[in-house]
Amino acid sequence: MVAACSPAASGGGGSGTVKVVAGENFWGSIASQLGGSHATVQSVVSDPNADPHEYESSSNDARAFAEADLVLLNGAGYDAWGAKLLGANPSTHRQVVTVADLLGKKEGDNAHFWYGPEYVTRVADKLTAEYKAIDPADSAYFDQRRAAFASAAKPYQDRIAEIKQKFGSTRVGSTESIFEYLATAAGLDLVSPPEFMQAVAEGNDPPAGTVVQFQDQVALKRIKVLVYNLQTVTQVTTNLRHQAQARDIPVVGISETLQPESATFQDWQLAQLISLQNALASAAGA
Repeated sequence: MVAACSPAASGGGGSGTVKVVAGENFWGSIASQLGGSHATVQSVVSDPNADPHEYESSSNDARAFAEADLVLLNGAGYDAWGAKLLGANPSTHRQVVTVADLLGKKEGDNAHFWYGPEYVTRVADKLTAEYKAIDPADSAYFDQRRAAFASAAKPYQDRIAEIKQKFGSTRVGSTESIFEYLATAAGLDLVSPPEFMQAVAEGNDPPAGTVVQFQDQVALKRIKVLVYNLQTVTQVTTNLRHQAQARDIPVVGISETLQPESATFQDWQLAQLISLQNALASAAGA
């Protein structure tokens, strides 16, 4: 759970505390920072050792959804359990923000939207607007929180720009599609087979031909850095990681949810970006 101050009465259109339920703790962290002392935020998926795609909801989740003023879901099939909970727990006052809908995305698209910095900005703006609509008496406060989050996120944004400036067009690999949006933002050339990355993200076996293609990219050192998802480990991805290490290709692990759980969204992302930049610098100096 990510909480912001005490669980006072629901916002309900007046001054108070907005009850928010976020499907995942990366969105919950942002919602908590934007809501400040005028929101309580409960994040459903937060276990750093589990695969969020495989989450099964509980009766406690259902109760939280029923009582929420605002529900924040990722969408695009990533947290389909959340859509089911909404349908099973109707509410006349609850507002729902589905990130995929906000971004014009659909199921089948890469659902790792929190790895796209521009998408994060759009979600933050939308959440602030929702807070102000639910609790208009505190609109000025929510504007202040939005400005504070922009300042807090600046090192994360700046680090992406720095990687793009120093290492733009560097060929990199990724075991999963989680890295696609960030690679694009950082100007990196992600050359891993898209079918491979998508299959792993969906929990499926990648096509045999894409496995061979990826192995060749590693064996021939056609990538400078390998990025892998710490939370969706398979035998195929583990083998690729070992092969990369054997070829002295730097390997960078990234996660789906906050690591550690206590981290803010921006601090978590910044730590991963520093690891990525260090790996790119190491590869460039090799």
